[in-house]
Amino acid sequence: MSSFTEFGSLVKNRHKPKDKPTDTKVALGFLAPWLIGAVFLSLIPMLYSLGISFTKYNMIKPPQFVGLMNYRHMLADPRFISSLQVTLTYVIVSVPLQLIAALALAVLLDRGMRGLAFYRSAFYLPSMLGGSVAVAVLWKMVFGADGLFNAFLGILGIDTSMSWIANPDTANWTLMALHVWQFGSPMVIFLAGLRQIPRELYEAASVDGAGKWRQFRSITLPMLSPIIFFNLVMSVINSFQTFTQAYVVSGGTGGPSDSTLFYTLYLYQQGFASLRMGYASALAWIMVLIVALLTGINFALSKFWVHYDD
Repeated sequence: MSSFTEFGSLVKNRHKPKDKPTDTKVALGFLAPWLIGAVFLSLIPMLYSLGISFTKYNMIKPPQFVGLMNYRHMLADPRFISSLQVTLTYVIVSVPLQLIAALALAVLLDRGMRGLAFYRSAFYLPSMLGGSVAVAVLWKMVFGADGLFNAFLGILGIDTSMSWIANPDTANWTLMALHVWQFGSPMVIFLAGLRQIPRELYEAASVDGAGKWRQFRSITLPMLSPIIFFNLVMSVINSFQTFTQAYVVSGGTGGPSDSTLFYTLYLYQQGFASLRMGYASALAWIMVLIVALLTGINFALSKFWVHYDD
């Protein structure tokens, strides 16, 4: 149950007799820090941003109301279209690859091995470090002209001095690889879900002659589908918020040739580099609508492949 639901239930039932009349006050006291943060750090800034999106505002002069001009300008803004294409490509490619890698490793670790806690921690570590500036700088060096990736290709007999990070055709793919490398968080969630699948199902399937692949398709995937759905929704939302990697790799420009111009990076450029805060706010709300639309589509399609116990 969400915090909003719990709070609503408390308010609705506040006048009903209870064994301990102070329970509601105590609960509201514990919820107070979250409520204050939700209102003053989330709700009010969001509403203010919505209002600013209908204005021309450079953070120096007072906002000037311009109606829907910011939203109409997007339709004629080639860099907006480019940033949307780059981000959608990044999400469509990297999210499935990350989930596949996470599920594969979770299945491998679920079989049991010595030092499981160590491997689980080691594989989770990239999820903690992947969004840092240091790792983005390291990634830029690895895929540079003299980086480790070209050195590895040289060992395989492929001699190249191309900078993968500076090539418009490959720059976004290097960032996708970085995102896939951050598979630790969904992997841990998959591993927890695998531990909840009854072993009796596999034993019965084995008695019936089902092989490992058939067991995986007929038991593991259906039983794990709610976890897959959860990781899918969260990964899509998180992918749209990717910023640090693209900013560091491109030096804040989105280059080369806007190949790493992620939506969030373009929003930052408009809001804090060009001081077009009204336009940046409009971009932010369009991103909210896009993420909400994709999340709604995922929920609508989930009824065809997500299986629950009931």
